[in-house]
Amino acid sequence: MSKYKDKESGTVVTLNAKWISWAHTVVAYTAFLSALSVGIYLHYHKIVQNEFYGYPDEWFPSVSATIGDRYPERSFFMVFIAITSGPRFALVALWYLLTAKPGKGLPKFVASVGIFRTLTCGGWTYVTSTDDHDWHDIFMISYLIATIPWTIGCIALSPPNPKAIKYRRRLAMAFFGTIPAMIYFFIQHKIHRVAGAYTTYAFFEWSLILFDVAFDAVTALDFETFEIVVKDVKGLSKGVNVSSKPTAVIEKEKNKTTGGIFDVQFSWSEVFDTAAEIYHGFVFWSTLTGLGVVIWYFPLWHMGISGYEAFVMSTISPLLLGIKPLRSLVIKNLRACHFLSLAGLLAWQVKDPAYRLFTVGFGVAMSCLAWAATLYSESVHEVRLESKVLAWMVGLIMSSTAKFAWQTNNPIWPIMHDANGGCNRTGLALAVLAMLRFTRKAPLNTGAATNGKQDGSSLLAALGVGGVFFGLHSLLSDTSTMILWVWEGYPVRGPLSAPHGWFTVAAMTAGLLTGIRQPRLAGSWSVYGVGCLGATILTLYPNWFGYMGALTIAFYLTAIASPLLTAASKQSPAMTFGLGFFIYNLLVLFHVWVVAYAFVPGGPLVREHTDWIMITMMLLIGAGVFNLTAVNSRRHESRGRQSRSQHRKYHTLALGIINLFFISAAVRRFPTNDYKPYHEDSQLITSGIWTIHFSLDNDMYSSEYRMRDLIKELEIDVVGLLESDLQRIIMGNRDTTQFLAEDLGMYVDYGPGPNKHTWGAALLSKFPIVNSTHHLLPSPVGELAPAIHATLDAYGELVDVFVFHSGQEEDPEDRRLQSEYLAKLMGSTPRPSILLSYLVTKPLEGNYNTYVSENSGMHDVDPRDWDRWCEYILYKRLQRVGYARVSRSTITDTELQVAKFVVPKSVDEKAQIAALESDAESRDRKVGEQEVPEGWRFPALFRGEGVRGHRYHVFNEPWYYKP
Repeated sequence: MSKYKDKESGTVVTLNAKWISWAHTVVAYTAFLSALSVGIYLHYHKIVQNEFYGYPDEWFPSVSATIGDRYPERSFFMVFIAITSGPRFALVALWYLLTAKPGKGLPKFVASVGIFRTLTCGGWTYVTSTDDHDWHDIFMISYLIATIPWTIGCIALSPPNPKAIKYRRRLAMAFFGTIPAMIYFFIQHKIHRVAGAYTTYAFFEWSLILFDVAFDAVTALDFETFEIVVKDVKGLSKGVNVSSKPTAVIEKEKNKTTGGIFDVQFSWSEVFDTAAEIYHGFVFWSTLTGLGVVIWYFPLWHMGISGYEAFVMSTISPLLLGIKPLRSLVIKNLRACHFLSLAGLLAWQVKDPAYRLFTVGFGVAMSCLAWAATLYSESVHEVRLESKVLAWMVGLIMSSTAKFAWQTNNPIWPIMHDANGGCNRTGLALAVLAMLRFTRKAPLNTGAATNGKQDGSSLLAALGVGGVFFGLHSLLSDTSTMILWVWEGYPVRGPLSAPHGWFTVAAMTAGLLTGIRQPRLAGSWSVYGVGCLGATILTLYPNWFGYMGALTIAFYLTAIASPLLTAASKQSPAMTFGLGFFIYNLLVLFHVWVVAYAFVPGGPLVREHTDWIMITMMLLIGAGVFNLTAVNSRRHESRGRQSRSQHRKYHTLALGIINLFFISAAVRRFPTNDYKPYHEDSQLITSGIWTIHFSLDNDMYSSEYRMRDLIKELEIDVVGLLESDLQRIIMGNRDTTQFLAEDLGMYVDYGPGPNKHTWGAALLSKFPIVNSTHHLLPSPVGELAPAIHATLDAYGELVDVFVFHSGQEEDPEDRRLQSEYLAKLMGSTPRPSILLSYLVTKPLEGNYNTYVSENSGMHDVDPRDWDRWCEYILYKRLQRVGYARVSRSTITDTELQVAKFVVPKSVDEKAQIAALESDAESRDRKVGEQEVPEGWRFPALFRGEGVRGHRYHVFNEPWYYKP
């Protein structure tokens, strides 16, 4: 095509290229507006109707409803979109010709993105949601994601045309500024079911279309310099500045908009270096966060300290670097040390839990040793040191993103394998390649001698490292952790893990980039004060206000991490990282002691004092800030701007890719909230109670998939899960309820958050949760007893469900007080109710008679079942029709109890149930399976030997009831 650029004459027909832009704009707008006009004229009431509301609550149609499946508006849209494709491809090609420069890769990239957008537009246009919902969404999401690099790339490549640049900037800001409002009103419609919200959402959705097409229409201003066939009449393609503004001023404006990211000289070598560094950082965080889970397995089964907890000290291996000959040996053999650190990724193959722990502990020890030695050896070169610190921190963000995509499990953890969603083999193969690339450069400091006298205090630096590492691990290793801190039940008044987790990653990204670009600002006392304020708000307040504090502390922790780690790398690594990790370990234990106080020495002294943990963390970080300010006051900031900016931009691009991946996962995980019970025709509620042992099975593997299979096969509509709070370092900062709720199609109430110091109680329901409150029952001596009181909309009737975990056997006074509290709570509702509980009592004895009493109004699911101690199901004002006990296999240490209830709707049905409240003999009359309707029956799958170790046990078959 280049030969036409130099062609001076011989053109037979000329057409100014701006008409390509105008043709694209007019035909694209015609496609949408013609479909809108025809749809409103022919099917107005149908296209404004959604799953919850219709006219007059909703009075303007969405884009998808307008261009969807109805004839003839769909045909109008498809015809004009097909016509648009010609000018569209021409527009992309002309833009490439205009912006292409010798040796520049960005124009090719933007052109390929433009072609990809055009193809995906055809995808979601011609494959409707009715044709194939999944592919329609894939094409739509791909189109929206590709819009980001297309928009930013077009701005970055804009010729020196101030008018066009101005319009592009404004339209880009309008386009991206519309998205948050659109998402907000979609959530108001989909989750909160607000009447009229979908109409407002529709206006924002149509605005996106208008802005998107208008952004490409701006090319008409640049294409005025082109004629077809193609003659460049003004030389813009050669970079000539035809405006009155100096080129330097215009380039500065462009760089301000794009962050200068696309100015970087592309190099495959640097791409591979950046990818290897970040993935190796991801492996470090994956191994470190996996250590706590495999340690937790042992005190969990020992019901107390087991001795294996000593492996938490695996991280203090950098203390060995205090021995000079050993330090020199490690630094000279960094590749071997980093290679040995990958042992943690092999651990999933070790079947014996103890040996698997040993393997992971060794991997963590080698990883901490190798990273500390690497940072120390790179400390004599500012740029290489900054690159390694960046990779370490971006690795954390990548780890949090991977956990979000895998619903809070890391796919390369030692508790994962092929059967439960693990990607261990792929992760290990990539880790080996990344390690080889990461260690290909020789160390700059052999470690035979120190770097010379360094400013600052090693002790203060170590305190800062301990504090910031604890904050990063405990609060930011999973994006849902702080969201669950501020969760308070239904109606939703705060963030949700799936739609809003990206806000945490965005805050982490912004903080990290700020800390790298403005280290003195990040290390100042004023910003430290902002961080303290965020920690305070997170600790003290729930819902959205509390989450604002969470985002503040997320920003601060990642911002201060880079300056603190950089300063620590220039001191003795044995002191800064060895002692720093020791302090971090003390905080990890403190973090466990506040909830496990009933099982550990000295526990009552720190009982329920998460506030003390947060204060200690911020004081330790403050010590690091004190060291930073002292160092900064004695030396000038060094600048290696040109070479430094190159690796910064590659890491910034990597952060952008990670954020886009997170957003894609968030779209995929967006709750549909259209869940249906299994036996709607029978008005049936199948309820269950299960103590899930923190989602670790007997073989030390994550058990979510196995739990899901059993719950699904038993067709359970409402299930209470106990021992479900996994949002601590020692438990991997996980949330089993996210996977179960999304995979089973259920609403979820996580229960009291991790800052409430319980072992967890959660509720999953096929029925909408209208309201829920969380309770911490009286526990003057022993562990806290959590409870959820939820009101469900079951077939148009309000039904209350209580989920409760009583205190332990050793604390009888606690359990007595708790029984009185819960009996009063259950007795306070006149609605039909179900209790799914862990009571720690024998049937018909002791506290049982408080739970089952006139005060509570509750009945035992079957008082003749004498072989119970922990799990109980109680009910009132419902017709109980079935009860079964299903063995646990090796998933947990407790069976799953299930009961079936029919919800009365008519006046006669309610009167019949009311009569049974005082007639125990009729109420508890058992019948054979053949005497109840088929829809009331339990699955035959679990009779006899059952499947996968699950069977009906104790009385070997379900019991059925009919008055």
